[in-house]
Parts: sequence; structure tokens; C-alpha cells
Amino acid sequence: MLGRLLLSAILILGAGPGLAEVRIKDIVQFEGVRPNQLIGYGLVVGLNGTGDSMRNSPFTRSSVEGMLERLGVGNLSDEDISTANAAAVMVTAELPAFGRPGMTIDVVVSSLGDASSLHGGTLLVTPLVGADNKIYAVSQGPLAVGGFAAEGAKASVTSGVPTVARIENGATIEREIEFELGSLTTIRLALRNPDFTTASRIAEAINTAPVAAHARMLDPTTVELSFDAKAGIAETIAKLENLTVEPDSPARVVVDSKTGTIVIGADVRIDEVAISQGGLTVSVSEGAAVSQPEPFSIGETVVVPRTEIGVETKDSGFAVMGGQVSLRELVDGLNAIGVGAREIISILQAIKAAGALHADLEVI
Repeated sequence: MLGRLLLSAILILGAGPGLAEVRIKDIVQFEGVRPNQLIGYGLVVGLNGTGDSMRNSPFTRSSVEGMLERLGVGNLSDEDISTANAAAVMVTAELPAFGRPGMTIDVVVSSLGDASSLHGGTLLVTPLVGADNKIYAVSQGPLAVGGFAAEGAKASVTSGVPTVARIENGATIEREIEFELGSLTTIRLALRNPDFTTASRIAEAINTAPVAAHARMLDPTTVELSFDAKAGIAETIAKLENLTVEPDSPARVVVDSKTGTIVIGADVRIDEVAISQGGLTVSVSEGAAVSQPEPFSIGETVVVPRTEIGVETKDSGFAVMGGQVSLRELVDGLNAIGVGAREIISILQAIKAAGALHADLEVI
């Protein structure tokens, strides 16, 4: 039954009449239009005894000392800084493409020391730097923690990850990436799934559309756009990114052996093969019998182990599939011999080994 349901799902996923047309913006990335990763080191305060222990986290103690010195509080000993209400954290964020100063972005705050929870904490001012070590944003604010942790004398419970938190709109952009889109005369489109046919169709769709740009396929990953001198690049991109094309891809069968999930592409073809799926099932059951001596005799009661073994042979016969079998015929044939998901994986691997499967078989 499981095999039939799974194969029905496969039929729905891959047996349609070809791939649907999609927008160019959904299958390519425009050169320069991309986010950039930011990172910073900060301090969270206001924790209710769930922060870093100063003995085991010397970097937290140094951060607290440095913060207090900048605020005019100095000459503190190690005994004076014994709080468990602070935690050292790493702050990460993504600077979006064309992010302008004054815009806000979300940040993720992750504990660096041995804090048990960041619940109720507040992140102090934390500069966020890029790969060039320049400050692009500054973050600060109260944390929103999804998990929780509770601990008693003899038991504890933890749900989620209480040492990771988010701050919605928690960082303000202070610097923008220097990229002038309007000064470009050419721009490249990078396909998310490289393919010669798809790249050619994208170039053809752009060249036949009423836009002030010319497209040229450079390789299966890249299509180069050339703009007219007087054309507005941003306006032209807005028009061409909504053009639709029918993407192409190699025939592929993806198998997840851990869960028994199988996805078969619509272009998969199989040469004429005969498939037989059978197996031997051996069942072993253990029991015990009690042996007692005859009345008025000398003897002991003995427990005697008892083992029962049953053997069941299953033979589904052969299912013959004609030359160049389509996905629908493959599904119908496997359904006909009543195989399950695990058996289908073995059958597909055997067909591939026999050279009859004209597709990439990817096992994950």
C-alpha cells in the first residue's frame, strides 16, 4: 500500500506534459544584485542568572571590563565582576542588495560562552562588519528567544535552542555597498541550475521581446546582456525579468535511501527490461515450555526453550516493459508487481547497473 501511494505521488510530481514556463527572475541571479554577510561580536545583558560564568568565559569578563571602562567605571577586581547576567554573543546579519543608510535589517544572536539561555536579554551596541572589515551596520535591542530552559534540583527541561535569538529590525544600515547599476553597459545573468538549453531559451526570449537589450549566451551558466546607450538599465531589467521561458534539465532520478523517498523526472526513459521482484521472509519466534517430573518421582521442574521458524517465499513474477518506457509506464509497471518503496530503490539501481536507465541516478 505504501508503495502504491508513493508511486502515485511520483506520478503527480513528474508525469505532467513537460515543464511549465517560469519567469526569468526565478531561475537566474543578476550580477551585483546579491546580499552580503555581516558579523559582529557583542554583549548581552539583563539575563536572569543564565549568562556566562566569568570563571569559564574570560572573554566575557574582558568585554564587561572594557564596556564599564568606556562608561567611566574602572578599577574593578575579579571579585567585583562575578555576575551571571551577561553573555558574549556573535551577531550575524545579511545586508540586502542596494541597502541604503537608515534601513533596518534583522539580526541573529548566538551565544559564544557557556550561557544556558538568552531569554530576557538585551544586546548592547554592536558594530557589524563585512568581509572588508568595514562597519556597515550597528545592532542593538531586546532579544526574542524561541526556545526555553528550566532547571531544578533533580531535573531539567529544554525546548528548542534557548542560546540563539533574533532581533527583528535590530540593526540599522550605516554604509551601503558601492555599486552603481546605472553606470553599467553590460550585465550578466547567472543560472541557478546551469543548462545549455535553458540559457539559449533565455537569450532567445530576451532578443525577441520589445526591450532595449541584446542577450548572448556565454556558457551554460551565463547569459550576457548589452543595453542601449539611452536605455534605463533598471527599467529594462524590470521588463525582461518577467519574461517567461521553459527551463530544461537533465533526466534525473533522486533516491533518499534513509526515508524511502523517490523522485523521478518527467524525461526519464528506460529501455526494454523484464523485472521480477521476489523475496524470502524468515520469521523466528521464541517461546518456552515447562517440563515437570511424574507425580511421586524424584526430579526437578525444567523450563525448556522453544523456537519456531517459518519461511515464506514471495514471487511476483516478471513485468515486461517495452522499449523507451516513459515515466507513466514505469510507475504503472512497478505498481503492477506490487513492490514497496524499499524494493523500488533496489530495482532502479539494478536497472541503472544494467545500462537500461537513461538518467542520472542520485542517491542521497
